[in-house]
Amino acid sequence: MADAANPIEARLNAGVRNLWYPVAASWMVRDKPLGITRLGEKIVLWRDADGVVQAVDDRCPHRGARLSMGWNLGKTLACWYHGVEVDGEGRMAKVPAVANCVTEGRKLNTVYPLIERAGAIFLWFGDAGVEPTPLDLPDECNGGEWEAILCTAHWNCNYRYAAENVMDPMHGAYLHSVSHSMADGDKTATMQARNTPTGFVFEKTSQSGVNFDWTEFGATGAYWQRLSIPYRKTAGPGGSFFIVGMVTPVDETRCRVFFWRCRKVEGWQRDAWKFLYRAKLEGLHWAVLEQDRLILEGMDDDARSHEALYAHDAGLVRLRRIMTQEAKRQVEAVATHTIAKADPAFVTVA
Repeated sequence: MADAANPIEARLNAGVRNLWYPVAASWMVRDKPLGITRLGEKIVLWRDADGVVQAVDDRCPHRGARLSMGWNLGKTLACWYHGVEVDGEGRMAKVPAVANCVTEGRKLNTVYPLIERAGAIFLWFGDAGVEPTPLDLPDECNGGEWEAILCTAHWNCNYRYAAENVMDPMHGAYLHSVSHSMADGDKTATMQARNTPTGFVFEKTSQSGVNFDWTEFGATGAYWQRLSIPYRKTAGPGGSFFIVGMVTPVDETRCRVFFWRCRKVEGWQRDAWKFLYRAKLEGLHWAVLEQDRLILEGMDDDARSHEALYAHDAGLVRLRRIMTQEAKRQVEAVATHTIAKADPAFVTVA
């Protein structure tokens, strides 16, 4: 899918940068090093002796072996190949095969800024010279009166298709028509978009509180989407069921989806909701996600170039425009930075 002749499209397909992305659920990272690929970059995650997650590029600086194949010594990872140790600051901390090795103490690995929040591990993927921005998540993911349960899965499709799927409320009435929560409501609708302080909402004007009737896109240090689905009283306490979703590229043809299932519940009702969700509802929700996965994985990688869109697609078209504009800005900024670095006398004139 890479298009060297179109750097903006190439950046879009690989992943818009200068954002926080969830890369793994917290439960996925234990003492054993975990090797992952995100935005095309090989990364190793591990918890140090204090339980704090560390993230560096998954490459031993000695010969390039995968650090994730080694072992966790608490403050360092030891490479399986020759025992070279790398710490969470990206330094070659120890070379056991050589006394007083001159490379010890040198920072040779990329370190990823990291935040662990809402049951997930977020990494900052930034261009050179761009500092991490604050990460603000939707209220439903910030605890307090909300209970949020995270599910995550690997999908074999470009991440843009997964994000666009969430920006399409109308597909719920068709693809998910036999779902326990999306079987009601009209199969026709008039749609509209309205701005929010952090993005926009795309919604049906003819019905609300019946089905998957609206979805919101927000940009607050990360790209996220939010929607709500009305629940019958038999589904337990807490009113409407909210979903907050994020999609992280693995590479140009694969992604990792993260969905927080949220309800406003406190006290004993929170325990009741969590039990009910795990015992009864979670399997139903996974069935809905499987329907999405099957549809998206069945599409060609270049399906976007052979579309016949109509009015209901205005939400995903708007999402594409936002992401394209940001990718264009980033590509231009990188080009300017590269020129300035190569030629210190280079000066831009506003």
